[in-house]
Amino acid sequence: MKLTLIWPEPSETVSGGYVYDRRMVDEWRRAGRTIEVVEPTPESCLPDDGLVLIDGLALPAFDGMAAELSSPRIAGLIHHPVSMETGLDDAERARLAMIERRLLPALGRVVVTSETTAQTLVTDFAVARDRIAVITPGTDAVPRAAGSGVPTCRILSVGTLIPRKGHDVLLRALSKLFDLDWHLTIAGSPDRDPACARQLVELAGTLQITHRVTFAGEVVGPALEALWHGADLFALATHYEGYGMAVAEALAHGLPVAVMQGGAAAVLVPAEGGVTCEPGDFVGLSKAMRRLIFSAELRRVMGEAAWQAGRALPSWEKQAMAFIEQGWGSAPNPARDSVPGPALL
Repeated sequence: MKLTLIWPEPSETVSGGYVYDRRMVDEWRRAGRTIEVVEPTPESCLPDDGLVLIDGLALPAFDGMAAELSSPRIAGLIHHPVSMETGLDDAERARLAMIERRLLPALGRVVVTSETTAQTLVTDFAVARDRIAVITPGTDAVPRAAGSGVPTCRILSVGTLIPRKGHDVLLRALSKLFDLDWHLTIAGSPDRDPACARQLVELAGTLQITHRVTFAGEVVGPALEALWHGADLFALATHYEGYGMAVAEALAHGLPVAVMQGGAAAVLVPAEGGVTCEPGDFVGLSKAMRRLIFSAELRRVMGEAAWQAGRALPSWEKQAMAFIEQGWGSAPNPARDSVPGPALL
């Protein structure tokens, strides 16, 4: 059966949500499924046939179409509610939240990338739990990071330069550790929010740590793998993650992790494999990272626990098949569905 994925451009954006969509499409096509990917428009309409999967970023384009979205052949793919994005002004947040509260409960099915997001949709957006399927991202098998091999603790953070990623919190935390030997590399595109990117560069200057911070821009492929391979510690001070794919990547590379408890990111991290703090708490993060930066032996021990956790993460192939088999396999609500919900493909 044909599947149409409605997915906002630019499709080549390097972010967890876009990577999830791309990898799922690749795996489905590799398995012989027919997938059409289309971009929403101001005059967006739903295909008349087949199954339809709407990425959450495209969902606002269907405002006013709650009745049409209630078909069991329609599903939303929600990485995290758009209205929960950090950096929105109050009016835009309220507008998006209103749209999501109208449309999310109406969808025939909802697929999310973590149990944390599922609970958020139930609690804050009135989505029935039995209409939600949780299909986490996959993770590639990668070689274990060798580390920098130098006295300086090389810290890597991977995330677009937007307010939600909390890079400012990380900079403030590290600036308090002036007595330790560390260097931070932030790999993330500055193009999505140029104002935020400029503010981060200015903040590094204000904190007098410019010489200790490299803003590497968007890094992909072998260049990104080289950064992972040469890192000693991964840190991400995110305010909220629907899953935390960069955290999963860090675990897969066997890196100890310092991350905030925003959304699902910290759920991935075993207690022996890293440290977690409350979102925005740069003082707590600074104290937690002090031990890791100071002690190479502690990083080694935590890195081993991270490596074991990373090896247990599922592959993209497995998750794509789970999506096909279970993504719309949750029990339909007889009060609303006249026919059972279909499997995805």
